[in-house]
Amino acid sequence: MAAPELEAWARDTFIDPDSDMFNPDHAHLIPASIGMLWTTVSNTKKGRTVIGQAEMGQPAGMMGKWARARAEAQVLGWFGSVPDFIITIDANFWVSASDAQACALIEHELSHCAQELDDFGAPKFRKSTGLPVYTMRSHDVEAFIGVAARYGAVEAGVKELVEALSKPPLMTADLIGCACGTCQARAA
Repeated sequence: MAAPELEAWARDTFIDPDSDMFNPDHAHLIPASIGMLWTTVSNTKKGRTVIGQAEMGQPAGMMGKWARARAEAQVLGWFGSVPDFIITIDANFWVSASDAQACALIEHELSHCAQELDDFGAPKFRKSTGLPVYTMRSHDVEAFIGVAARYGAVEAGVKELVEALSKPPLMTADLIGCACGTCQARAA
């Protein structure tokens, strides 16, 4: 089911430049339309439990005309228009998640929602509107813990991850508890 309250909270918490928890990595999403959904359907992929998924709002993939029309009608029913991105969150995970887990999950999915880059690495914009051209972004690090344990930070992105993890987190428990509002959302 559509989760406009979750989208509003995510926007107010991580995308709004005036928020205490604003993340400049998500600034390109200020003009984006983001539809969020709750699901209670459990999902596993390649042996791992999936608790969140970000995807482009426009139905994609190999679909016939009728299947595409059906998918678009469903998206229009949920959101009133086709958003730039759709983020689906496992409601069963969410109800027992800590504030830090909830925040990390939403920021993880928002991090998949990217602005496309041109051949020179500069952000792309639509000529007609000046709005960003959006795309999906893969994970920064695609590595295995066992390989890193045996060989060290030799795979792409692992060294940067180790450096980031060796520093204290930027978001403290106090800041999360005061600013994010998940405690209030769960209590309601």
